[in-house]
Amino acid sequence: MAHPDNLYSLVADIGGTNTRVALAHERDIVEGTIRRFRNADYPGLESVLRQYIADEGSVDPKAACVAVAGPVRDSRATLTNLDWAIDKESLARATRAETVAILNDLQAQGHALGYIDPANIRTILPGPSGQPNAARLMVGVGTGFNAAPVFDLEQGRVVPPSESGHANLPIRNEMELRLCQFVSTAHGFPAVEDVLSGRGLERAYAFLGQEDGAPREAAAKDIMAACADGSDPRAVAAARLFTRILGTVCGNLSLIQLPFGGVYLVGGVARAFAPHLGQFGFAEAFRDKGRFAGFMSNFAVHVVEDDYAALTGSASHLVALQS
Repeated sequence: MAHPDNLYSLVADIGGTNTRVALAHERDIVEGTIRRFRNADYPGLESVLRQYIADEGSVDPKAACVAVAGPVRDSRATLTNLDWAIDKESLARATRAETVAILNDLQAQGHALGYIDPANIRTILPGPSGQPNAARLMVGVGTGFNAAPVFDLEQGRVVPPSESGHANLPIRNEMELRLCQFVSTAHGFPAVEDVLSGRGLERAYAFLGQEDGAPREAAAKDIMAACADGSDPRAVAAARLFTRILGTVCGNLSLIQLPFGGVYLVGGVARAFAPHLGQFGFAEAFRDKGRFAGFMSNFAVHVVEDDYAALTGSASHLVALQS
């Protein structure tokens, strides 16, 4: 399919397993241009982007932005769960774009706020309406875990990068202490991401098996399916444990950032848990802050159910760069 030269931007969302690439016109993703690539089939991002450009009729984009599931520093990204390194030079070389940018995936999600269809935002905890420039907080729960604040300043939107998933797990009781010890034994350090991720749900399930003296493993998708049909009490218990720790961590991050504009959960695991958060104790754990329990009602919590928000955010960031 032929496209006009220097009209569209190229945007990509690079996860640990797949990369999704699309064309954008201003902040809008061009219909029919989203393609998914399996990372294991390619030696690096340049190969993926060159394949995409060829598939789209040798399109010549005017700008390119990629969102990366890993830390970004000095315009260079290293993926946490994939042996790829990405920099501006290789991005410009692969796309021939005049303007290029690299974002952490949560930064891209933050840049999407305000440009997501309201029908794709599910409210979990209502809260008072914040001022238009109130801080917001993105919390990503998927293959990994991360969080990033969103600040709308006079000079424009700022979304600082973060690696919140590699902070220590919180401990509130004896059971959670044993969970930390279980994770530490298997992985060397009890990080938030070791429980609050797809693999983390599997670890919570395995931990409860050890607690019961009847260990067995289950895949995250099977645990969630068993929660939906009630076929496995341990799956329900693992999801409840996961939910309460998620509530605690989101509450901690909210006290650090004061997101009076709301907390937004994103990612495949967050979307899968959205129907269960109410019944599994998210609100109680989120607000369990002693004398600050009442204060926690200032923060609304939502789940973003748009799987392509990082692409929209990347396009929005490019619009701001070029304005």
